[in-house]
Amino acid sequence: MAVIGVYDSGIGGLSVLRALREQLPGQDMIYLADSGHSPYGERESAHVLRRARRITAHLRERRIDALVVACNTATAAAIEELRSEHPDLPIIGVEPALKPAVALSQTRRIGVLATRGTLHSDKFARLLEPLQKQAQFVLRACDGLALAIENSLDGSAHSAAALLECARAHVGALGDCARSEGHIDTVVLGCTHYPLVAPLLQELVGAGVSLLETGPSVARQTRHRLGAAVESSAAAGPGHLWLQCTGTGRQLQQAASRWLDAAHAVESIDLPD
Repeated sequence: MAVIGVYDSGIGGLSVLRALREQLPGQDMIYLADSGHSPYGERESAHVLRRARRITAHLRERRIDALVVACNTATAAAIEELRSEHPDLPIIGVEPALKPAVALSQTRRIGVLATRGTLHSDKFARLLEPLQKQAQFVLRACDGLALAIENSLDGSAHSAAALLECARAHVGALGDCARSEGHIDTVVLGCTHYPLVAPLLQELVGAGVSLLETGPSVARQTRHRLGAAVESSAAAGPGHLWLQCTGTGRQLQQAASRWLDAAHAVESIDLPD
């Protein structure tokens, strides 16, 4: 049975983990939330790369067979270096679903909600450049949104109101969203946190506007990269899930319970640079 390592700066990667568990139910998985060193989206790329190297080394000690970098910011800042440094390990990253958005959009106006780190990265620029002749992209750096999503786990009216205010401001900055000419009809969720609150974002953009996330495509790519290892374990029953974090475990445990329907213990670990 293959073991898949998955990591993010916090709980956002649970949207990718959810897709992995749906498509690869027989695989063991380790999810690591680097919450003690987050948020990534508003940090320097050198910080994100240091964390990527440290976490990859830790997960390799757990003998993982594949690594999923379930964070758009970390993918942009570190995945090329990780692949160069670990050529024997399948490493799958995430990227905003710009190409699927171009294929789906009828109005040719596409909104992109992402972190500042993702939107300012060279990787994002390379992904966007060849598509700009096919559609108009409206980019929004959603400062504070990932943190507001994490804070909303406390269940308080205050944090719920703060999340709504933050999300409304960022969605509003995109401009008019609707399935009519001159409007944005497709919105790319360019941070793995954002699909966790997809119902709220859908309400804000309108029912006729498509929201695109990356989790299902990442799961398909991971299945492809693991190949025979996945097929040989398909009949072995459900895989085991371990949850780890570099901060306090309460938030990750709450998030897993809400978005994975998984009541798992969380192991707090110390991973200094």
